[in-house]
Parts: sequence; structure tokens; C-alpha cells
Amino acid sequence: MASDDQRERILSEAVKLLATAGPSGLSTRAVAAAAGVQTPTLYRLFADKDGLLDAVVTFGFESYLAEKHALEPSEDPVEDLRHGWEMHVAFGLANPAIYTLMYGTVRPGKQPAAAAENRAILCGMLERANAQGRLRVPVEAAAVAIEASTTGAVLHLLAQPEEARDIEVIRPLGDLVLDALIDQPAPGSSPIADRAQALLGIVTPTKDADPVTEAGFSVFEAGLLREWLARLNEASR
Repeated sequence: MASDDQRERILSEAVKLLATAGPSGLSTRAVAAAAGVQTPTLYRLFADKDGLLDAVVTFGFESYLAEKHALEPSEDPVEDLRHGWEMHVAFGLANPAIYTLMYGTVRPGKQPAAAAENRAILCGMLERANAQGRLRVPVEAAAVAIEASTTGAVLHLLAQPEEARDIEVIRPLGDLVLDALIDQPAPGSSPIADRAQALLGIVTPTKDADPVTEAGFSVFEAGLLREWLARLNEASR
């Protein structure tokens, strides 16, 4: 359809203009002229400048997601998280204007569907790490920490002169954040055995109290629970 072609052309020119002139140069008149359409046509398709900016932000997230979808998950979700952190930073440094629009001008309550999909991909990686017993905090808390570290790091670099935007400067931050969120398993260890052993340590009675019977279980049930945990620990190893 002609209107679809016009919309794509306007959006394409808006992205180009944003990259060369920055947000201040992204006027509806300039975009319309670059796309070869009348300004009323732009307003008909995008309603107003805010609608155009929302479409550009959605385009940015969809471009970033295209890279993420092309990434095949490995057997190690933690390595996938490290790769994802680097991919995010690299995208921001390669697309400074659109990244700043995506993350530096956020309007609460207004988030494109692609942004929610991006969060879902991150949470999926974290869920896999959690299933392996390697996540130290809840998935949601880990997602917030990773998003804050990546976004803050990129926006900090983009505030520097272009020649000073060195990814090596912020790479240690990614390692620090992920190391704080993730348990590194000992060689030959099993996540199931590690969790069983940790729980066994919690429910083992002391000379003064038994945490399991104090929680309302019988002595028989408490003993059975500890026996199962011990057997699970040994079997998993």
C-alpha cells in the first residue's frame, strides 16, 4: 500500500536525520522534506512529532532484537548473559543517537512492545541460570541490575567525546555485575547437589532446636526430609 511505503520512507529518513543531526534536528518539516512528502502526510501517518519519535524508538528496539534473535543460545546461560551485555554495549556505541532516544528519553508508562520482548529475552537467560542453581537473587532483581548497568554504562560513554568511547573502560563493570549475581560452580559440582547440600545445612537440627519440627512437621517427617536431601546430594554428585 502507498501509505505503508510512505511510512517506511518517512521512518527511514527520520532515522538517518537523527544520526546526522541529532534529536534537535528531527523536526517534522525536515523529516517530511527528506522523505519527499508533505508535512500533512507525516501527521496523518504518525499523528505528531511524539508519534514519529515513538516509531523511531520502536525501530531501534526491533533492530537490536534482530541481532539478539540471530544469537543461538549456548549450553551456558551465564556466557550468554555476558555475550548479551557486550552486544548491548556494542549496539549503543554503534548507534549513539537512536540509543539515546531509546534509553535516554524514557517516558514512564510508554514502552514499545519490542522493549518488552527484549526484557523477556533477558529474563529467559536468567531463568535458565536460575534453573541451574546459579542465580543468587530473584530473576526480576537480576534483570533490573543488568539493565541498569548496561544502560548506565552506555549513556556514560555516549556523553564522552567520540574518541573517548572505549568499551574496554566499562567491560569490568559487566564482569562485576554478573559475578555479583551469579554463583560460579566448582569443577565437577552439580547444581542439584549444591542446592540439596545447602538446604540440608539449613534444616539440620542443633542441640537446642530442630527447624523442621518447629515449622510443624513431625519428628518422622523431619528425619525423612533430611534423608531425602542427603540421598539427593549423593546421587546428584
